[in-house]
Amino acid sequence: MSTDAVAITGFVVLFILMLLRVPVGMAMGLVGVCGYSYIVGVGPALKLVGQTSMRTVTDYTFGVIPMFMLMGAIVSVSGVSRELFRAANSMIGHLRGGLGVATVLACGGFAAICGSSVATAATFSSVAYPEMRRFGYPQSFSTGVIAAGGTLGAMLPPSTVLAVYAILTQQDIGKLFMAGVIPGLLAMLMYVITIMIIVKVRPNLLPGGQARPWSERVVDLKAVWAPLVLFVFVIGGLYGGFFTPTEAGGVGASGAFILGLLRRKLNRRNIREALLQATRTAAAVFTVLIGALLFGYFLTITQSPQKLTEFLTGLGVGRYGVLAMIMVMYLILGCLMDAMAMIILTVPIIFPVIVKLGFDPIWFGIIIVMTVELGLIHPPVGMNVFVIKSVVKDVSFTTIFKGVLPFIATDILRLIILIAFPIIALWLPGRMG
Repeated sequence: MSTDAVAITGFVVLFILMLLRVPVGMAMGLVGVCGYSYIVGVGPALKLVGQTSMRTVTDYTFGVIPMFMLMGAIVSVSGVSRELFRAANSMIGHLRGGLGVATVLACGGFAAICGSSVATAATFSSVAYPEMRRFGYPQSFSTGVIAAGGTLGAMLPPSTVLAVYAILTQQDIGKLFMAGVIPGLLAMLMYVITIMIIVKVRPNLLPGGQARPWSERVVDLKAVWAPLVLFVFVIGGLYGGFFTPTEAGGVGASGAFILGLLRRKLNRRNIREALLQATRTAAAVFTVLIGALLFGYFLTITQSPQKLTEFLTGLGVGRYGVLAMIMVMYLILGCLMDAMAMIILTVPIIFPVIVKLGFDPIWFGIIIVMTVELGLIHPPVGMNVFVIKSVVKDVSFTTIFKGVLPFIATDILRLIILIAFPIIALWLPGRMG
């Protein structure tokens, strides 16, 4: 069997295994080792498993992943999500559509220290949804704005997805984090504008909330000082070059723990829950990462990335035509698997194509994460929608997708803007020392 036939067979077997609900990391590792064994031999393949596993879990650079996950877990159990939502709600919740805007702002704030889209969507399904329903907001809008707000988790730093992309492509993690700041803020602004347009077009759809006295608003605002200090300290330190991304993760996790203790938001049970949550998530990510690296070695010896690069660049559709095809592929994959699995599975194959076409690797990282996140809320099978449905039992998938459609249109427009003006993503990284 030729190497091309072996590579194609490997991909077919991989997707069959994923359809059979085999975990993505396990499936990639199994196919990678079997394919490598077929071409090179069983002995070298087994040696590769040991070397790859040990190198991955002991690599200093990879330490950024569990550290930021621990920071997010500690912040999550500290009740920061409720404080952020309460502060935003007290300031603008009384306006028409104000609770929707408050949800977007709180999602952005929580995402900036959590780094996970799924965690953001799940958290605000229990925090913001009951409040919106209490004031008479439609189910479709309430769930739609939470699904869209959840996607901010992968864009705003510290983003685990961006960190993994940086590791896979050997890019500067700090620069990628900085590149996500302005597009993330742009996403929040465009979501707010979308809600304002909905209020303008259908003024009776979204009611106003109850205005609170300024004394209560000030108290609620004061409660969010801790996450604000944590974010500014970690991201400011990265931007100023005071510490590396891995050190920033350690500082962030330590800072979240100390602030939680100082504010008396952590007890023994919460700390244990955060440690278990971070350990489980990090173990899952490392399993996928090791599996992807083994699969990547298999692809390398079959020369699949090089052959794909030659094929796509030879189609004659231009660099933006190839980029459009890649983005469509990610939109489709986004309906089938989570963002992390998509990035780890596809980037080693796609990245050489992007380099060959002359696109900036940092800019492409932001574009691809945005496309992946759009896939998470895109019908017919958006992963974020499934997460919300698992938390909010009394709402149908159709209702959630109906509510998320305006935000999908907003995301597509944002993608077009970033493709037309790469400087939006590249300005901050360009100013780093």
